[in-house]
Amino acid sequence: MHRLYDYLASGNGYKVRLLLRLLRIPFERVEVDLLRGESRTPEFLAKNPEGRIPVLRLPDGTHLFESNAILCYLAEGTPYLPEERLARAQVLQWMFWEQYSHEPNVATVRHWVKLVGVPEDKRALLEQKRTLGVRALSVMEAHLEGRQYFVAERFTVADIALYAYTHVAPEGGFDLAPYPRLRAWLDRVSDRPGFTPITQP
Repeated sequence: MHRLYDYLASGNGYKVRLLLRLLRIPFERVEVDLLRGESRTPEFLAKNPEGRIPVLRLPDGTHLFESNAILCYLAEGTPYLPEERLARAQVLQWMFWEQYSHEPNVATVRHWVKLVGVPEDKRALLEQKRTLGVRALSVMEAHLEGRQYFVAERFTVADIALYAYTHVAPEGGFDLAPYPRLRAWLDRVSDRPGFTPITQP
């Protein structure tokens, strides 16, 4: 059986959790309390030397880390990862963008605001990241003009990757009211059969 090392509040963990459930793959979930340093133990670092979740233990004992890499592994051969060359590249394009331009800003601001408090020495950086987060949301809003989903007019792992931190962006103080297309897309994702919320263990 698959085993997912996870942290319930994490959008990166949620991505994998959601896809496993959509694919109806049985898995054991192991909570790793990041705030207590449980991802920094020698035992955990042997699974992921970066000390981050999620980590997916495959049935053969292999440990796979990096949320979007895990999504691609699980989605291989399913409708969630296109076989067509261009569509697959576009899925990867949005997943790379999510980790470079979206998650470091939207997710970090949420983490500070909701979970740990804003460090005194990070106040200026917070505003910079908030500005970049707004820009990322605006890029998504513009791309969704005339589109239902991000790639090839169907639901893919690109949507899962982008949904994870976008739908909880208000927890970081991001106002989604100016983004009607984005909000409609969030509703389409959450209305899918098999969908489970981030708070469901």
